Amino acid sequence: MAKHIDDEYYQSLEQIQAADFVLVELTLYLDTHPDDQSALQQFNQYSDYSRQLKKVFEEKYGPLLQFGVSNDPGPRWDWGRAPWPWQV
Repeated sequence: MAKHIDDEYYQSLEQIQAADFVLVELTLYLDTHPDDQSALQQFNQYSDYSRQLKKVFEEKYGPLLQFGVSNDPGPRWDWGRAPWPWQV
Protein backbone atom coordinates (compact mmCIF):
# COMPACT_ATOMS: atom_id res chain seq x y z
CA MET A 1 0.00 0.00 0.00
CA ALA A 2 1.44 3.35 -1.04
CA LYS A 3 1.89 6.04 1.58
CA HIS A 4 0.78 9.59 0.86
CA ILE A 5 3.82 11.87 0.80
CA ASP A 6 3.15 15.59 0.95
CA ASP A 7 5.17 18.27 -0.83
CA GLU A 8 6.70 19.42 2.45
CA TYR A 9 8.44 16.04 2.75
CA TYR A 10 10.31 16.65 -0.50
CA GLN A 11 11.06 20.29 0.35
CA SER A 12 12.47 19.32 3.74
CA LEU A 13 14.54 16.53 2.23
CA GLU A 14 15.91 18.92 -0.40
CA GLN A 15 16.92 21.41 2.32
CA ILE A 16 18.77 18.66 4.17
CA GLN A 17 20.55 17.56 0.99
CA ALA A 18 21.54 21.14 0.17
CA ALA A 19 22.93 21.75 3.67
CA ASP A 20 24.86 18.48 3.59
CA PHE A 21 26.24 19.33 0.14
CA VAL A 22 27.58 22.61 1.54
CA LEU A 23 29.18 20.66 4.39
CA VAL A 24 30.92 18.30 1.96
CA GLU A 25 32.25 21.23 -0.06
CA LEU A 26 33.42 23.08 3.06
CA THR A 27 35.11 19.91 4.29
CA LEU A 28 37.08 19.64 1.05
CA TYR A 29 38.00 23.33 1.23
CA LEU A 30 39.05 23.08 4.88
CA ASP A 31 41.25 20.08 4.05
CA THR A 32 43.43 22.45 2.02
CA HIS A 33 42.78 25.66 3.99
CA PRO A 34 42.63 24.55 7.64
CA ASP A 35 43.40 28.04 8.99
CA ASP A 36 40.51 29.79 7.22
CA GLN A 37 38.44 30.92 10.20
CA SER A 38 35.60 32.18 8.02
CA ALA A 39 35.20 28.78 6.36
CA LEU A 40 35.39 27.05 9.74
CA GLN A 41 32.67 29.35 11.05
CA GLN A 42 30.50 28.57 8.01
CA PHE A 43 31.11 24.86 8.53
CA ASN A 44 29.99 25.07 12.15
CA GLN A 45 26.89 27.09 11.20
CA TYR A 46 25.89 24.61 8.49
CA SER A 47 26.55 21.68 10.83
CA ASP A 48 24.11 23.16 13.33
CA TYR A 49 21.64 23.97 10.55
CA SER A 50 21.84 20.44 9.13
CA ARG A 51 21.30 18.88 12.57
CA GLN A 52 18.27 21.11 13.16
CA LEU A 53 16.77 20.28 9.76
CA LYS A 54 17.24 16.56 10.41
CA LYS A 55 15.72 16.82 13.88
CA VAL A 56 12.60 18.54 12.53
CA PHE A 57 12.36 16.08 9.64
CA GLU A 58 12.65 13.06 11.93
CA GLU A 59 10.04 14.43 14.32
CA LYS A 60 7.56 14.72 11.48
CA TYR A 61 8.44 11.81 9.16
CA GLY A 62 10.53 9.37 11.17
CA PRO A 63 14.25 8.57 11.14
CA LEU A 64 16.42 9.30 8.13
CA LEU A 65 18.76 6.44 9.03
CA GLN A 66 18.31 3.33 11.11
CA PHE A 67 21.37 4.25 13.18
CA GLY A 68 23.04 7.18 14.86
CA VAL A 69 21.13 10.26 13.76
CA SER A 70 17.97 10.05 15.82
CA ASN A 71 18.28 11.26 19.39
CA ASP A 72 14.96 9.74 20.44
CA PRO A 73 15.67 7.56 23.48
CA GLY A 74 12.18 6.08 23.33
CA PRO A 75 11.53 2.36 23.11
CA ARG A 76 9.76 2.58 19.74
CA TRP A 77 11.15 1.26 16.49
CA ASP A 78 10.04 3.81 13.87
CA TRP A 79 12.18 2.75 10.95
CA GLY A 80 9.22 1.31 9.03
CA ARG A 81 6.99 4.35 9.57
CA ALA A 82 8.63 6.56 6.94
CA PRO A 83 8.17 6.03 3.20
CA TRP A 84 10.36 3.38 1.63
CA PRO A 85 12.86 4.57 -1.02
CA TRP A 86 10.69 3.33 -3.88
CA GLN A 87 7.75 5.31 -2.48
CA VAL A 88 9.58 8.63 -2.59
